[in-house]
Amino acid sequence: MTDLKMYQYENELYNQGLKYIAGVDEAGRGPLAGPVVAAAVILKKDAKLKYVNDSKQLTEKQRDLALIEIKENALAIGIGISSVDEIDRINIYRAAREAMLSAIYQLKIRPDFLLIDAMPMEIDIPFKSMIKGDTLSVSIAAASIVAKTTRDAYMIEMDKVFPQYNFKQHKGYGTKEHLEAIKTYGITPIHRKTFKPIKDMLKEII
Repeated sequence: MTDLKMYQYENELYNQGLKYIAGVDEAGRGPLAGPVVAAAVILKKDAKLKYVNDSKQLTEKQRDLALIEIKENALAIGIGISSVDEIDRINIYRAAREAMLSAIYQLKIRPDFLLIDAMPMEIDIPFKSMIKGDTLSVSIAAASIVAKTTRDAYMIEMDKVFPQYNFKQHKGYGTKEHLEAIKTYGITPIHRKTFKPIKDMLKEII
């Protein structure tokens, strides 16, 4: 069962008379390949969730169960994606923030308040940015799960396009196996060219 402490911030906001609270988080800042994906989730006020927790603490199977639960208990879900080209053009921090803003604007209900995982925003909606927010707020945890499962699904699709890289296993993170595949087969269009060690490899080619 989701820890009752994770409802604390939402309950305080409900008690102030606010109705629609969106949790916002992103997945995929660290990998060497693939986009960064953000999600915004407005849960029903009385939602009591069983599987939802910080996505990094859940197994893949638990995340899939949590995703079903979130979809059943959400009033609105928004997803924003920043492509590899965008990451290379404006940097990963700004690309993650753009994806988060996009996810918020995709919501079919305008939130009264945003609970955001560790990212200050320039937006005309009141918000609270929280370090490790996905461990403190059920709404942010829900957003982290939607973002992570969406990104993982994309990387599993990319595994079919570039099977020799085994993206379905490491999801683009810089594992030993992934680094070996880059050395053997080179980089793909979904690799981030501004990230080390890919950046260094490109310099060697030039």
